[in-house]
Amino acid sequence: MPGLGTQHDELRELQWRLTILKVGLLLVVALLALRLWHLQVREGPYYRDLSENNRTRSVILEPARGLIYDRHGVLLANNVPSFNLYVTLEDVHDREALIKRLVSLIGLDEATLRKKLSERAAKLLPRKLKGGLTLREAALIESHRLDLPGVIIRAESQRNYPTGLIAAHVLGYVGEVSAEQLEREEFGDLHQGSIIGQYGVESTYDRFLRGRAGQKAIEADALGHEKRTVEVQKPEAGDDLYLTIDFRLQKLAEDLLGEEAGAIVALDPTTGDVLALASQPAFDPNVLSRELTARQWEEIVQDEGHPLTNRATQGQYPPGSTFKIVMAAAALETKTIDPSTSIRCTGGYQFGRRLYKDWKAGGHGLMAVRQAIVDSCDVFFYTVGQRMGIDTIASYADRFGLGRETGIELPSERVGIVPSAAWKEKARGEPWLPGETISASIGQGYVTVTPIQMAQLIATVGNNGVSFRPRLVRAVMERATGRSQELPAVARDRLTVKPETLELIREALAGVVTEGTARRAKSSLVTIAGKTGTAQTVASRPEPEEDLPKKLRDHAWFVSYAPTVAPRIAVTVLVEHMGHGGSAAAPLAKQMIETFMKLTPREPLIAESGSLGRSPMAVLAKQKTHD
Repeated sequence: MPGLGTQHDELRELQWRLTILKVGLLLVVALLALRLWHLQVREGPYYRDLSENNRTRSVILEPARGLIYDRHGVLLANNVPSFNLYVTLEDVHDREALIKRLVSLIGLDEATLRKKLSERAAKLLPRKLKGGLTLREAALIESHRLDLPGVIIRAESQRNYPTGLIAAHVLGYVGEVSAEQLEREEFGDLHQGSIIGQYGVESTYDRFLRGRAGQKAIEADALGHEKRTVEVQKPEAGDDLYLTIDFRLQKLAEDLLGEEAGAIVALDPTTGDVLALASQPAFDPNVLSRELTARQWEEIVQDEGHPLTNRATQGQYPPGSTFKIVMAAAALETKTIDPSTSIRCTGGYQFGRRLYKDWKAGGHGLMAVRQAIVDSCDVFFYTVGQRMGIDTIASYADRFGLGRETGIELPSERVGIVPSAAWKEKARGEPWLPGETISASIGQGYVTVTPIQMAQLIATVGNNGVSFRPRLVRAVMERATGRSQELPAVARDRLTVKPETLELIREALAGVVTEGTARRAKSSLVTIAGKTGTAQTVASRPEPEEDLPKKLRDHAWFVSYAPTVAPRIAVTVLVEHMGHGGSAAAPLAKQMIETFMKLTPREPLIAESGSLGRSPMAVLAKQKTHD
């Protein structure tokens, strides 16, 4: 019977193995059921959302930026089609491979690329890697799209400045919002890759120009490429700006400066409208509005000509003899002199051991205030300045708007320096010295001003003491509705100087052109009044000026208005290192004024009046308080 026992044992072992197998299968089934329950019930919503996100994507639709025109409708800034490169990081499995591929294909800067890919942003929103792709670059990307998962090319608009360098410092330029800017409240509704104004009126009025982005939902394939549009929310185009600039005068001003560093500002004295605001050297806003590498930006910043500095609003220069307008008003108003007070000029003013020389070696002889302005007699103003003292001079300089912002709608306006005893103690920790008053009396020493300040000053004098804040934007038009809002001229405080004092100064300024230091500004077309200035850049000059290196030569000033009765234009010219104001600056102002008088009058091309429902100046004022 042993054979039967063996068979029985084998049968029992087989049954045991079958039992174990059944239990194992049941355990596997139970585990699979548990996993399915976990995935579909407990984690179902999560994976459902993830699946939906893999299938549909949100795409930001960038708005068209508002257009910018001059006062007569000449187009200064518009938009042109552009190919832009984006990537959705959710679809990128090997970031290093992507970087190397893009660098090799179209030569992207690796450091810039890494920075953009590492910046904080919404994970599923495409990141902008490069704007303004060439057709060749776009074709290369498209031909390798299977090797570039998540990479997308979109046709969008790009800022364009059809006039090139003209009015560059007024218009400014645009660029991608930085990570630091995204942290600020005013840019809270933007995203990585958004374009904002970075300089000029592009920056000041960015909130109106940039519009509102739209959005669309798309279906994407496994590589992140768009297959179908599901839903679209259209973007809103930005508002258009009409500037006060007259393109014809602006171009003339820049042509007159040519290769010389300096600034020309032309204002309408009756409104404060900026008719021209030129600064040289300039920059090409088309270049700066494209993406620059760190090296390219460094080259621009380190340019010895400082093209990014707006010399009209940021250049700070000694005013030279143009400051004698303030000095004459202060001396007459404080009764330090009267119109008939005479002071003899022998060619120098002795103070202690130092002789302060007049520009005319032999002296001017006996001078009253009118003739002292006409001939720009230094000794006359040395004398009255010493009699008044620096604090009185500073007080009247402040009345004329020096030492503070004019309020022009451009960022980073400088204010110059109006020195006083308190200023020197605070700034340098030293007492004011009497000899320093003498230098300040002719616009030298610590005194510095900007061309826009001097333009406002001379416009105020020509306008009988009524001062207006310089304005660059005449109207904002809402493109969506066609409604426009013209921005009003803003009058500042009236100059607190007696009418008879202003009348004497205006009469003297007319004499400067007809018989004095600015005879090269005399015109047969229109009567011009003005004041020359020569601002020293070095304390002492042993050589004749023409033998000095150019960088050590004097700056040339001329401030003017025309006609002498009921002026329609005020022009200030500052040319660096060009010597005397009468010979270097006055002729340029004459050409500006004569061209203005010859221009065919045109009405500003602004759409029919209406309310935008929001005041641009109120919004800008609110933004300024945040800054």
